[in-house]
Amino acid sequence: MESSAIDIVLFAPLAPIFGVLLFWFIQLLFIESQKYLIDKIRAKHEPFCRFTNFLGILFQTICHALGYTVTKSGISGFYISVNYGKVAPKKEKKGIFEWIANAFLFIGPFFIPAFLILLCLFVLLTGSFDTSLPEHLLETRYTFAGQLTAFGSNLYAFSANFFGFLFNIDLLNPGHLGFLIFLIFLGLGIRPSHIGEKKVDKIDMIYDLKNIWHLISSKPIYVLILFLASYIFFYISFYLNQGFYSTLFSIFGWLSIISIVSLILSHLVILFIYSLDKINGREKILLPITLLTSYVLMRIFFHYIKSDFDLSLSLVIMFFSTILVAYLCIDSKDDKFKTLRKIKTKNKEEKEK
Repeated sequence: MESSAIDIVLFAPLAPIFGVLLFWFIQLLFIESQKYLIDKIRAKHEPFCRFTNFLGILFQTICHALGYTVTKSGISGFYISVNYGKVAPKKEKKGIFEWIANAFLFIGPFFIPAFLILLCLFVLLTGSFDTSLPEHLLETRYTFAGQLTAFGSNLYAFSANFFGFLFNIDLLNPGHLGFLIFLIFLGLGIRPSHIGEKKVDKIDMIYDLKNIWHLISSKPIYVLILFLASYIFFYISFYLNQGFYSTLFSIFGWLSIISIVSLILSHLVILFIYSLDKINGREKILLPITLLTSYVLMRIFFHYIKSDFDLSLSLVIMFFSTILVAYLCIDSKDDKFKTLRKIKTKNKEEKEK
């Protein structure tokens, strides 16, 4: 009984916090991977890369402005460009208000833009936000393992419905298509790649971690207050016998899942552009044509041949047919290159003889 009490009092509140930190770190890894891909296409697609940087600075600046709004500092000026964004407060507040505004600036972009997607999903999805636990887990839900299980269960229920929606999204539906574009824009602009005309301040995972560490180390007392507030909220949930605590952190987990999915989709967009760069001549047009026609033809096919999986099969066939065409075009180009190189080598050898 003593170990159970210690678990409830000390360790159980930490479980959802660790879960959120884990998914946030996965976000960072995907962001870093995306920036690597963007650097690969930057030489030929500078306007596109500048656009992604603008989206990142836009989200960052909006989050900073929201921080000043929440702290009631007000906003006297708002400036944004492709390379730089700045928000000027009406009232210069110090202490915890300044700290909260900076937290919105450095941490907000990882979660706040995804919250807009979450609001859309409240309309598009049903049954995804049920945070009730099975009966056999109710007795242990206030232990470390129970809180971790509750967090994972909530994430699983949301992810299953979210992925189910994405795998059955109707690209011929303007609402679904608009949602998908918004989701891709979120992935492309979740963080800017640089700040400043000369790109002196490169935004990478180390840069983010340094800023967050500086935020924590500069005012550790505020972080301690947040931890104490989390523990108090957990005890209130325990006293009322409600799952408020795990539900709150599950929402942050949902936001991380949304951000990770948006980053995966933006990876696909960048890889599509990268594949186009690898193809020479008129063959480039085959990729977008395959992407569009394969989906439309499959939708027409399934209009007459009924299937419960028509939307998901249309997406799968579109995806793999585009990959196949890209592989064939890139492979044929490489074969031509190898053939030309062999011809040149043979001609050179004949001349030497």
